[in-house]
Amino acid sequence: MLTWLIVLPVLAAVLGAVRLLRRRRTRHAFRWLLATNLALLAGACAVLATAVTGPAQAATQAAPSGEVNGSALIGAAIAVAGASIGAAIAVAYTGAAALAALSERPEMFGRAMVIVGLAEGIAVYGLVVAILLIGKA
Repeated sequence: MLTWLIVLPVLAAVLGAVRLLRRRRTRHAFRWLLATNLALLAGACAVLATAVTGPAQAATQAAPSGEVNGSALIGAAIAVAGASIGAAIAVAYTGAAALAALSERPEMFGRAMVIVGLAEGIAVYGLVVAILLIGKA
């Protein structure tokens, strides 16, 4: 919970800075970018500090057997979400390029589908990582 209280203001600052950077194209944009990077560094240090002290507190409060570790479930969700987003972006670019290539040379169908299939494999990797994380919990 403490981690979210630290991460959310940093995330809000980053999004605000990105919004300002899109509007401005001057020297002030560099200052905003520098301030955002410093805020991210401070947030990362705070998250690291809570991560280092977290296992010591978790050892004193042992969870009863049969309960699933919540952090493993969150990690699994992040793995699946990240891999799915990455696969979607990869398939978007490779699929568009494959259709463009097929319109000129239809005999390239097999090669194009292999490349698109490799891009879809990224999502499978995220699913495998999620299964491994849930299995360890």
